[in-house]
Amino acid sequence: MFIGREKELEFLNKRYESSQAEFIVVYGRRRVGKTELLTEFCKDKPSFFYICNEYTDRKQFASFSNALLDFAPSMQKAIRRFADWEDLFSSFGDLPGDEKTVIVIDEFPYMCKGDKSIPSVIQNLWDHKLKNANIMLIISGSSISFIEDELLGVKNPLYGRATGIYKLEPMPFEDAVKFFPRYNVEDKILAYSILGGIPHYLKQFDPNESLENNIKEKILTKGTALFNEVEYILHQELREPAAYITLLETIAYGSCKFGEICVRAQMESSKTSVYLKNLLELGFVIREFPVLTTAKDKTKKNVGEYRLSDNFFRFWFAYAYKYMSELEQGDVEIIWRQVIKKDLHKFASKAFEEVSIRYLRLKNREEALPFSFISIGRWWGNVTHLDENGKPYTTPEEIDILACDEKQKSFLIGECKFRNEAFDLHELEKLKEKHERKGQIYYYLFSLGGFTDAVASAAKDEGNIVLIQPSDML
Repeated sequence: MFIGREKELEFLNKRYESSQAEFIVVYGRRRVGKTELLTEFCKDKPSFFYICNEYTDRKQFASFSNALLDFAPSMQKAIRRFADWEDLFSSFGDLPGDEKTVIVIDEFPYMCKGDKSIPSVIQNLWDHKLKNANIMLIISGSSISFIEDELLGVKNPLYGRATGIYKLEPMPFEDAVKFFPRYNVEDKILAYSILGGIPHYLKQFDPNESLENNIKEKILTKGTALFNEVEYILHQELREPAAYITLLETIAYGSCKFGEICVRAQMESSKTSVYLKNLLELGFVIREFPVLTTAKDKTKKNVGEYRLSDNFFRFWFAYAYKYMSELEQGDVEIIWRQVIKKDLHKFASKAFEEVSIRYLRLKNREEALPFSFISIGRWWGNVTHLDENGKPYTTPEEIDILACDEKQKSFLIGECKFRNEAFDLHELEKLKEKHERKGQIYYYLFSLGGFTDAVASAAKDEGNIVLIQPSDML
């Protein structure tokens, strides 16, 4: 059963319904669901779907030729085989039928690896023939750097030819949790904190099994699809997987600033910069800045923090990789009971912040907030306080969520607590001390365990405090 991706399908269907030929590029990291999306889109449409393999150029050509002739048998009467890639691609414009034909070339970078002239061939044919044909040509790939730099870059043949470019991102929370319709809201958030929005990972869990059983049987048990998934992906994507594993592990264990990463990973800063750049391009790592950081400050090497963007990578490094020797010996129950079970809600707190920000973004689009914000995210920095004698002192502070309008006169300040205890008044007062913002302030409190009566009373009396529980977010 296909789940979610309504926005992506709407984009593709609008392009298909246009009165002109379309040339669409769809790309995104491995496992994000490109093939499943394009397969769903092609349903009930005349479509030819070819998935490239890591073949030699000659074998790739033969495989593609045979598949195309099987798709359009009428061509076999006119031609027994194609002369070359140009001859083959040119035939796209001669496909039979009155309806627009969808032609999908999946994992296109593999094809170009065998013959680097292919983008130039397609560019020439598109300019002189295919742009007037009744077709929708879709090329897709998992190699983000190849697609962005070598295929669509300014100096490359296909620059400016695509009529649509879509980078497929992981599923948002509200779609990802549809894989677990029977889970309560707490377990849905926990599952999302573990698997993120990657369809391949979400499909590994059995929605009829408990969260605990799924973790133990689908991730921690040797031989399962997810047990060595991270290592497999890194070996597929990178030439020096050991170095990248070291960096990812360092970041996963809490070293987020560039200097700290170099020291903990015991790497030279020049090599660390290159490796981090590659991880950023692959989408495995993000560089996060305090919200409202200026564009100029974002260029500074020591500003911002590096974090794992993939929830499953975070979980795997925190528990599977860290205890790989024990898990290899079958000590799944011990690792679950003594390590993961008691730590899982703390681990999920980061994902809960992401879910809360997503909730606010959706409300912002609906104009269901006190003001429309232009920026939202996490904030950290130094704040000046006054002691009992009125003397100023400065302490580092963090705010889970900070949003503001364009003129920075209205602010939304949020705190997220993913635990079973109620959010208490002391925590609310502490939140109010974490910032020095001047203007209209609204406090949004997100809590799994609800709120004490004192916090509920404060929200009722003060008028600028909003209380939200996970059930409100679905």
